[in-house]
Amino acid sequence: MRNFRPHLLWAALAVNGLVRVSSGEEQPVVHDPSVHIGAGLKKELIAGITEADFLKLGGKPGTVKLTLITAFTEANSWMNFNGYSHGNAIYTIPVGWTVEVTFINPSPSPHSAIVVDREMVRKVQVGPPAFEGASTPNPGTGMSTSKAAFTFTASELGEYAITCGIPTHATAGHWVALNVSAEATIPTLALGDAPPREAR
Repeated sequence: MRNFRPHLLWAALAVNGLVRVSSGEEQPVVHDPSVHIGAGLKKELIAGITEADFLKLGGKPGTVKLTLITAFTEANSWMNFNGYSHGNAIYTIPVGWTVEVTFINPSPSPHSAIVVDREMVRKVQVGPPAFEGASTPNPGTGMSTSKAAFTFTASELGEYAITCGIPTHATAGHWVALNVSAEATIPTLALGDAPPREAR
């Protein structure tokens, strides 16, 4: 046993996950797609919701309603909004409009929604919302099998994203695009390759 080297054994165990090495930092929530499967989805939360509900005019002038359902389909390992991820759905909102968001997560796996500058989807942690009030409660930890509502004013022109705020979820593609436009006169939603549809 002259050649026994405890530090090499420790390193081997750490690499293989047999010893937990603490970095002193909060570890990100790990997304487990298998949690979504089968009876785990609380389907009554989304019963009756169709594509027409994803974007609607609000009850007051200059107000629009968005419905965002996470884990709506199996696309992107369930990490999607209304079945779309990686910015493949595009909401365009006229500048100055009020946006009323209903967020629904029928899955037992936690998710959230937060509006951020588009460039933030490349980061592990997306930071605070781009507009005051533009997120579900505690976006960094999320919620499961429940719904939440939030309202914000699209007060600044630019390219934004509505993303899941749980660390690593944005980089995994769990986001859709949000453009605040000076040219737009009515909100629109483009899903995939389909042409934009106006809010009604």
